[in-house]
Amino acid sequence: MSVNDALDAARDEGLDLVEVSPDSDPPVCKIMDYGKYKYQASKRLQDGKKKAKAFQVKEIRLRPRTEQHDLDFKIRKLKKFLEKKDRVKVTVLFRGREMAYMDAGVALLEKIAQELEDKGTVDQPPRKEGWRLTMTLVPK
Repeated sequence: MSVNDALDAARDEGLDLVEVSPDSDPPVCKIMDYGKYKYQASKRLQDGKKKAKAFQVKEIRLRPRTEQHDLDFKIRKLKKFLEKKDRVKVTVLFRGREMAYMDAGVALLEKIAQELEDKGTVDQPPRKEGWRLTMTLVPK
């Protein structure tokens, strides 16, 4: 059908001529109410967002010289977060001369990952970001 005939048919019905597939040969057009189509598309997008499960990223901050009791407390908190199906970002903060002992921070994060392997898995291995060392855990 020619473009002019299609436009006339759309005007007769009080609708719009919308190009559906411009890449095909010949291009495919459809007669529809474009405003109604856009409204329904936005509603579908909103419904998809409602049904999507939003997850939170919790963060636990540690120091390289954190004592064992404090570390146990933080690990209990990490387990609770993972049981609630939240992602957890574990951060080890370094200050001043502590930067020379980055391997102690990596060992601390690996120890935490070993203790939490029944609740979650490591999504992002320990990674240096300036004065920080971060690792991300996701629930199993």
